[in-house]
Amino acid sequence: MLKSVIRILVVVAVTWVVALLLLQRKILFPHPRAPSLPPPVPAGGRVLELGEDEVEAWFLPPNASEGEPVPAPVLVFTHGNGELVDHWLPFFNEPRDWGWAVLLVEYPGYGRSGGSPSEASITRTMLEAYDALASMPEVDPQRIVAYGRSLGGGAACALSLERPLAALVLESSFTSVAAMARSMGVPGFLVLDPFDNLAAVAAFDGPVLVLHGERDEIVPVDEGFQLARAAGVELERLPCGHNDCMRPWPQLRRFLGANGLLP
Repeated sequence: MLKSVIRILVVVAVTWVVALLLLQRKILFPHPRAPSLPPPVPAGGRVLELGEDEVEAWFLPPNASEGEPVPAPVLVFTHGNGELVDHWLPFFNEPRDWGWAVLLVEYPGYGRSGGSPSEASITRTMLEAYDALASMPEVDPQRIVAYGRSLGGGAACALSLERPLAALVLESSFTSVAAMARSMGVPGFLVLDPFDNLAAVAAFDGPVLVLHGERDEIVPVDEGFQLARAAGVELERLPCGHNDCMRPWPQLRRFLGANGLLP
């Protein structure tokens, strides 16, 4: 009887582990697809195709201003796990009015992009995006700022470990996927894509802005407090949940100005 019970428990445990390994990326990366139409980039913008998988990144220049054009600072934005760059196009006119260019980076396997999403493939895409930006004459490579929302915080932090950034901005992000998994009873060592944001923030020696919704039901606000403590800054608390936050442009503009990054 005891041997039978042990065998059953072993089978259940192995089945659970296999299911976890097979399903976790489907949960972490729902990777919605976009219609197979040309990307709706506005006039003046352009699409960069990154790497062998031709992952999309949309470059949006600063809005027109008087005077001679100068190399512009760039905000590199990475979105949440259930979103596409298409969803974010209307929201970035304000920073472009400040004289900033914006790069909206898609993930492998999302939208019209090839490949499959993982921590490794997303990191590779971020490095390719940065290197493409740094080679553009209209970009100031000394003022490239990574701004990640939710899962995008992992992409932004991964970039911060490999390339010099003028600043790092995290909104509604997590300390790590492994830590979130442990809070749900999943051993951290079984997580394929741990995205250790806490370690990345602690290692980053530039200015950091951490924003988080006070009523976040998906990534608890305590995650934001931990990231802010690791960065040695105060958390900017937002009056929202996870997916209903207004764009924090006033907080971002204050942060950029305080660190001498506005044009």
